Amino acid sequence: MGERQWPGVVEEGPGRHPGNLEAPASAGTVTAVGPTERFAEIVLGADEAVPLDQAWALLTARAHPAVDPDALVAGLDDLAAGCRVPTLDGLRHHLFVDQGFVGNQDDYYDPANTYLDEVLERHLGIPISLAVLTMEVGRRIGVPVDGVGLPGHFLLRDRVDPEVFVDAFRGGEVLDRDGCVRVLQRLHGPDIRLDPAWLEPVGRRAILERMLANLVGVFQQRNAHADLLWARDLQVHLATARADPRARLRLRAGLN
Repeated sequence: MGERQWPGVVEEGPGRHPGNLEAPASAGTVTAVGPTERFAEIVLGADEAVPLDQAWALLTARAHPAVDPDALVAGLDDLAAGCRVPTLDGLRHHLFVDQGFVGNQDDYYDPANTYLDEVLERHLGIPISLAVLTMEVGRRIGVPVDGVGLPGHFLLRDRVDPEVFVDAFRGGEVLDRDGCVRVLQRLHGPDIRLDPAWLEPVGRRAILERMLANLVGVFQQRNAHADLLWARDLQVHLATARADPRARLRLRAGLN
């Protein structure tokens, strides 16, 4: 089954009361702060310092106000603690064999595939959510992998051997560059040519932007106006963090 395009966005084809989310170590502990405000705070600064796990938990808490973001981050800690072999193969086996995380082929466009609580509970996701899960578990056990944003699909790249790629949506399948070309051809046809820039790691804010763009596309397709408002609000904060005033104006106007 091939990957699909999310409605309205060029992304992988295929809302609980927040707790006191722990801040980055250098900032100390933050007491009760709303998820939107906390999200806006932690996505500022250097891109490599953005805590992707916390931002994902806060995005989820914005959709599901009864969720405790701390508990979601702790769930990633627990998941990582169960990985006994701290290698890329060990990480893949732990997540995709022992734990059974898998791409949701049956209901690809369900927004739940993007929310951290649902991914942890159902062991289902889309390419980008399963990739971020793998990145965060890998970071905890010393196995660094980066996100790679192909047009229409999201992969992982091994930081130790940059010629090794992983497709989290397809059960942690290992790919080389030719395998990445085949992924593109499944999506876009046999004539597509690989741009080497597509295989370069993408930043943390770019990952969050892509997750939110996926959700916005689905919310637009479903006329889910209340959800669309909070998702666009988070997009505005990301645009602010990367100092893009034109993007802020477009988002405030509700335009793509």
